[in-house]
Amino acid sequence: MTVEIPAAVANAVVDPKAYALEKPLDEAFKWLRENAPLAKIQPAGYNPFWAVTRHADIQAVEARNDLFLSGGRMVAVCDAQREANAPELPVRTLVQMDSPDHMAYRRLTQEWFMPANLRKLQERIREVAKEVVDRMAATGGACDFVNDVALLYPLRVIMEILGVPEEHERKMLKLTQEVFADGDPDLGREGEDNSGALDAILEFVGYFNEMTQDRRHNPRGDLASAIANGEINGAPIGDLEAMGYYLIVATAGHDTTSHSVSGGLLALAENPALLARLKADPSLVGKFVEETIRWVTPVKHFMRTAAEDTELNGQKIAKGDWLMLCYRSGTRDEAAIASPDVFDIERKENKHIAFGFGPHVCLGQHLARMEMRLFWEELLPRLASVSVAGEVTGVEGNFVTGPKSIPIRFEMS
Repeated sequence: MTVEIPAAVANAVVDPKAYALEKPLDEAFKWLRENAPLAKIQPAGYNPFWAVTRHADIQAVEARNDLFLSGGRMVAVCDAQREANAPELPVRTLVQMDSPDHMAYRRLTQEWFMPANLRKLQERIREVAKEVVDRMAATGGACDFVNDVALLYPLRVIMEILGVPEEHERKMLKLTQEVFADGDPDLGREGEDNSGALDAILEFVGYFNEMTQDRRHNPRGDLASAIANGEINGAPIGDLEAMGYYLIVATAGHDTTSHSVSGGLLALAENPALLARLKADPSLVGKFVEETIRWVTPVKHFMRTAAEDTELNGQKIAKGDWLMLCYRSGTRDEAAIASPDVFDIERKENKHIAFGFGPHVCLGQHLARMEMRLFWEELLPRLASVSVAGEVTGVEGNFVTGPKSIPIRFEMS
């Protein structure tokens, strides 16, 4: 039996404002999980696509990267006009690649982001965390946590790893917001026919073209040098792929982590008992980090394209069909996560899929976890109290989003 999808539900799945407000989005996803967990929907102005909302189905699609492809179409959902007129991008990132290219390019930097190498960076990352916490304390007990703290910490970490000078960090932040939040009236770049994000990508490309030339003549011990001088299957890395690597590191390498850190602070500000629990038992910080990642799920979705006719959860998927992997829904799936609407740092299992799953699982997941752990290890012993002091807002977008502003008052001990 075919279930009729209410227009309000279908539209919420792509509505940037629903993602900013969160409640209407979560209600739409809950309705889909209960009534049509794998539903072909057509929001107003969009071409039809499958909304994959259950944890198990998302994992099943992610595990079959030979059957459900990342390349060939847009990796983020867009309206029909934008999809039809999508320009050829001047980059090719890991998230756009399928086998065998994906793994070949992934290996180029994989060791940089594995725990063994990250341990070498731990003390420097802790120093950055201390600097940011000191800056927070210097505000005198009131700040916008997102803009004054959370955005700056992972930005500094990833730019040091990449090799971008500190004086260029604000430029990287601005361009990142223009790429990921092009639909947000406060963060996006103005442009005709939603061209702001493309203009920002072109500016990224111009910047990293200069860096590539520098690192090829003057290699250093940074990630930019590894990318610029990298070889794939015995041949120098191509320009499209090099630019794609820079772009993904210089955007997702910090924006996702800052969203999760912001979500964690908001949870503390809304629940004083949680702050007291963490201060009393610092061993819970790791679980707190994992729960904030699940709670925020910064990457809200990726798109996949069926390579051939197939079947998923009883539904016949045709070759060429587009599928939206709704990660925020998957991390709130009652069938996989106990009491998913409760922020619980002591849950026995946290099988979230906020980092994705399978071959395309997030390359920087270990770095993100380390950054968050070190930040909370530095802040929590000094944070006596914190409360929300104004309107909390979220980024308007349906791709990579999180808190946009969290005004707080706090006391440091």
